[in-house]
Amino acid sequence: MTVLVVNSGSSSLKYAVVKPASGEFLAEGIIEEIGSDAMPDHDAALRAAFDDLAANGLRLENLGLVAVGHRMVHGGKTFYEPSVIDDELMDKVRELSPLAPLHNPPAIKGIEVARKLLPDLPHIAVFDTAFFHDLPAPASTYAIDHELAEQWHIKRYGFHGTSHEYVSQQAAIFLDRPLESLNQIVLHLGNGASATAVAGGKAVDTSMGLTPMEGLVMGTRSGDIDPGVIMYLWRTAGMSVEDIESMLNRRSGVRGLGGASDFRKLRELIESGDEHAKLAYDVYIHRLRKYVGAYMAVLGATDVISFTAGVGENVPMVRRDALAGLSGLGIEIDDALNSAKTDEPRCISTAGSAITVLVVPTNEELAIARACVNVV
Repeated sequence: MTVLVVNSGSSSLKYAVVKPASGEFLAEGIIEEIGSDAMPDHDAALRAAFDDLAANGLRLENLGLVAVGHRMVHGGKTFYEPSVIDDELMDKVRELSPLAPLHNPPAIKGIEVARKLLPDLPHIAVFDTAFFHDLPAPASTYAIDHELAEQWHIKRYGFHGTSHEYVSQQAAIFLDRPLESLNQIVLHLGNGASATAVAGGKAVDTSMGLTPMEGLVMGTRSGDIDPGVIMYLWRTAGMSVEDIESMLNRRSGVRGLGGASDFRKLRELIESGDEHAKLAYDVYIHRLRKYVGAYMAVLGATDVISFTAGVGENVPMVRRDALAGLSGLGIEIDDALNSAKTDEPRCISTAGSAITVLVVPTNEELAIARACVNVV
């Protein structure tokens, strides 16, 4: 059995053909520049993906496909399990678009195209928010007027849930310990970044909130910010709500502060003496350390801290600086282990570290594929 996994963004479409049982990837790729003359829309992008597969000898009809899995960022209160996609689900997901305006609309476009091109296969939506559906009320509730919050479904939903769940499970497997016995902090650090406290396999707190804008400093998003800044910019700077939203989503984070969202470029700028880039990095690390400390307090006792995603897996200096000087809290990083290059799960803490620190590659496509098989 195989599953075609589709992750549709506004300007790109990622795809993978996965064997869920073995974890084998028969193919994976990305179609970029959607909206250009060469790739006008998601229909053209998905057809291009099919052409790429065929060019590599992988024709869809011969792959044993049992489902098409779609990553959907926001499921609101309604969707907290992988769900078979039908017209009713699509209508409800469209209603959730204001909660994730950068993510849900392009995902919806990708689903519409895939359902049209592959009408005979079940299509399954896997929601990033699902892992956080059972967050404890003190962690998921905002301290605002409760009637207003209930009317407009305002709460902490959390994101990157597929990754956080997968990584916490893989950490337990790597350590050969029962998932239920571990208190973990998972740091998903990519262009989008989030932290989650996981107790016994269940999320008990997470950094992203109603939308994917809250929490850690990200590539282009601000993360935590005084809401008064928004009103101040609206009243005093004359910025519209749309302008402010665009600024916080696209021109903030390390790019807004330091001029680059790619950490390789940011490091080059820092080494050239760029003070703005250095400040951007320092703010990023400061916020990350604050969340580690906060979640250690939430958990009471912490067994494992895992780094994952593009930055978390591939930038040793972020791991080093995020946990530097925390031996008093039971965290000690081994510099040689931290600097080693490998794509495998690995321990980077010293033998004497009370808290185990891991680097665990995430695999959201595999997690989505396995969720699809469970449904069908």
